[in-house]
Amino acid sequence: MLSDTHPDAKKLQAELLCKATPEARLEMALSLTATAINLSCQTIADQYPDLDQQARNLMWIELHYGKELAARIREYLRKEVKADGP
Repeated sequence: MLSDTHPDAKKLQAELLCKATPEARLEMALSLTATAINLSCQTIADQYPDLDQQARNLMWIELHYGKELAARIREYLRKEVKADGP
């Protein structure tokens, strides 16, 4: 597997991760997840600046969870808007 991380740095990272508390490891995982989600959302916003936030969110859902789920959520939202209307 290709890596741009020096073997000594990789070894140190592994040692530090093993020494970290479960809480610290969870915090790192949550932070990395949030960063990945934010970068993904920002990419969609950059590529589709004319979409509103709801359309961007639905596009994100489609890209990460599939067209079927996105379609079901679109339908749910359509019904909610219709139900709230006059």
